Amino acid sequence: MLDFYRTFIEQPIFNLLEVIYALVPGHDLGVAIIIFTALIRLMLWPLVRKQLHHSRRIRALQPELKKIKKATKGDRQLEVRLQRELYKEHEINPLSTIWTLVVQIPIFIGLYHSVLKLINDTNTLQTFSYSWVRELPWIEHLATASEKFDASLFGIIDLSQKGFSSSSGIYVWAIFLAAIAALAQYYQSKHLLSDQKDARKLREILKEAAAGKETDQSEVTAAITKGMLVFMPIMTFIFSINLPAALSLYFLTSSVVGYFQQRIIFSEDVDEMALLNKDNPKVISLEEKLEKLKAEMADSKADSTTTEADSTPAAVKKTKSGKVDLKVTISSPTSSSKTKNKPTVSAKNKKKRRR
Repeated sequence: MLDFYRTFIEQPIFNLLEVIYALVPGHDLGVAIIIFTALIRLMLWPLVRKQLHHSRRIRALQPELKKIKKATKGDRQLEVRLQRELYKEHEINPLSTIWTLVVQIPIFIGLYHSVLKLINDTNTLQTFSYSWVRELPWIEHLATASEKFDASLFGIIDLSQKGFSSSSGIYVWAIFLAAIAALAQYYQSKHLLSDQKDARKLREILKEAAAGKETDQSEVTAAITKGMLVFMPIMTFIFSINLPAALSLYFLTSSVVGYFQQRIIFSEDVDEMALLNKDNPKVISLEEKLEKLKAEMADSKADSTTTEADSTPAAVKKTKSGKVDLKVTISSPTSSSKTKNKPTVSAKNKKKRRR
């Protein structure tokens, strides 16, 4: 598994970064990382576009989801079925939004290891690169003059340094870059979640739940999302100051490019719900869906009742010929009482003798 990662993820990322570094004027590692990150975001454009469309559609359907919750009146099974029908009508897969994140995780890990290789041992420019990359003029030059390798941004910020380090202490530029990266991530997320600015606080919802009031799951989700808007940039800052500043530059560039990608897509979809419902023959009203599902559930219940009745055990009786005769005995309170009160033949004979 490790060999697979190095061959198909880490080495291609390392070589792409090395090629950009060798070709960019001035051979600036910071500029190479910026170009590298922008290229990765452009390569992920189809996935990013699909993710943002799905995110907007799901948020645009929140009023419909609230109507479903109100109409089902606590019937969880019916609520889930109506939600599935709604997503199916609008061709939405809620899980599809995670794929962009899943793809970016190995890219980030590959970049992290590539940067560490470049910083700790410049010989990897020769040992870990493809043969055609080693033939690039600047890479050939570094093979004999490795001290000319520049791991800075514009010759000012040393991208190999961490914000806090036991050996070198505090590096202000790395802390500054980490803070800018966290701020950029906050504004990108705020732009993405602009329609949830009026969401209630999670603390208020939990207090009402403790008092016995039923909670709305959509409100809980909105509150958690709003909390993550602040929590994630803080975690990015803490994470970044303990890593080489090159990773902070990656986070910053990724957030800035992502922000402009969001603006492009959001400008295309002015009214997502209008686009979803326009000329869509699949869309039916909530009342019709509710009645349809209730009828289906009633039919299913009736079928199960009929099946149970059919499976009632039958009395087995053997005839004189030895054949088995199956009879279903049905007893009623009236017939049993009549049988109980009717005098037998032996009782009549006893009465006659007494007389």
